[in-house]
Amino acid sequence: MTSTALGAPRLHAVTRRIEELDEPLSYASPDDPMVWSRRGDLFIGVGRAAELPAGAPAAEWWRDVAAAAEIDDKVRMPGSGLIAFGALPFDPANSSASAALTVPRMIIGRRGDTTWVTHVFVDGEDERPQPASITFGPHWSATVGPGACTPDGYQGEVRAGLDAIASGEVAKVVLARDLVGSVPAGSDLRRLVRALTSAYPDTWTFAVDGLIGASPETLVTVSGGTVTARVLAGTAARGADADADTAASLALATSPKDLDEHRYAVQSVLTSLRGHTSALVAEPEPFMLKLPNVWHLATDVEGTLSGRASSLDLVEVLHPTAAVAGTPTQAALEVIRRVEPFDRGRYAGPVGWIDAAGDGEWAIALRCAQFDVHTDVGSDIPLIAHAGAGIVAGSDPETEMLETRVKFRPIVDALA
Repeated sequence: MTSTALGAPRLHAVTRRIEELDEPLSYASPDDPMVWSRRGDLFIGVGRAAELPAGAPAAEWWRDVAAAAEIDDKVRMPGSGLIAFGALPFDPANSSASAALTVPRMIIGRRGDTTWVTHVFVDGEDERPQPASITFGPHWSATVGPGACTPDGYQGEVRAGLDAIASGEVAKVVLARDLVGSVPAGSDLRRLVRALTSAYPDTWTFAVDGLIGASPETLVTVSGGTVTARVLAGTAARGADADADTAASLALATSPKDLDEHRYAVQSVLTSLRGHTSALVAEPEPFMLKLPNVWHLATDVEGTLSGRASSLDLVEVLHPTAAVAGTPTQAALEVIRRVEPFDRGRYAGPVGWIDAAGDGEWAIALRCAQFDVHTDVGSDIPLIAHAGAGIVAGSDPETEMLETRVKFRPIVDALA
C-alpha cells in the first residue's frame, strides 16, 4: 500500500446504484455504527479503509487522500463517491478526545429515490462485498445519573458565568453540565440511532466513533459552491397544550435576553465565513424553529464559496461559534475551561461528512451522548452526555438549569 507524506493511503472508490433497501440501518455495525441521516436521506458506513493519523491536521490530510484517490462514481449525487465521516473535539487544545475522520470500506447512500453502494479499497485490493443486513439485537435501557456537575452545581456555574459577564470578561458564555452512565455489554447501539431518527426526523442524526445524537444545528454545508449554515440560539420548552405552546413561542420571540444571545451567535458565523465567501447574507430576523420538545430562535445564512476552501476548512474557521462557546470566543473558552468541571470531549464539536470535492454537511454535536465503543468485550459500555445554555447578562441560574433539562430530553428518552 502506498501513501502520501501525511500517511494518507491511495484509495480506490467505486460507486454503483443498487435497489432500495428495506432497512438501511440494519447494515451498520451494531457495536459501533457509522451513520448520517436526515429526512430519509442517509449514509451508512461499514468497516474502515483509512483513518486520520493521530495529531494530523484533518483538512490537510483529507486533501491528500482525495487528491491521490481514483474514483469511479456512476451515481454522481451529493455524498456518492469517496467520503469520510468526521467528529472533532470541542476544545482540541484542552481535551483528551482526538479528532476522528474515517473512510469506510463500504458506504450505503440514499438520496430521495436513489440508493447506492460505494466500495473503497487500497492499492492492490479489489474487495467488493455485498451489503449484509444484521438482525437488530434486543431492546436495552441505560443507567444514567448526575455527573461531575449536579443541577445545583450547574447553577453555581451560571453564577460564575454571570460574574465573568459583569466584570467585562465576556458578553456571553455557554456553560454545560453532564450526565454519566452505561448501557449493558453487547447492546446494539443502532437501536439508539433508530429511536432518534424516528423521534427527530428533521434533525441531523449521527453516529461516528461512539458519538451518537440528533442535532438540530447545522454548522455548515457546502454543495456545488454554495455555503449554508443554520444558527440556533435561544430556546424554550414546548407548551403542554396549543395555547401554552403559542405562549411559549411568543415569549421566546420577544425575549430581549434570548434575542441578544441569538444576535451574538449569528454575528459569530458571519464574521468567520466572510473571508471564505462572497454574497454572504443572513435573514434580518430569526424565525421560530419547532422541534418535538423545544422552540429555537433560528437564522439561516447563505453565501457563495470563494477560493478553494473545503467544508472542513470552513469547519475549522467557524468552530467554536458563539452558539456553543460565547463572545468573544477566546475569552469565553477561558471561562469554560475555568468553570466547567469536565472535559467536553466531542460534545458541541463538529460532526459530519466530507467528499472528495470538499463538499459536505457538518452539524454541531448536540443532543448527544459519547460512548466508549472501544471498551472490553463483556463489559458495560460507559457513556457521558452533556447539555448547555447560553449565559448573558440577566440570565437566571435556575431557568438556565431547567433549559439544560429540556435539552437532555431527546438523548435521555432515547436511552430509556
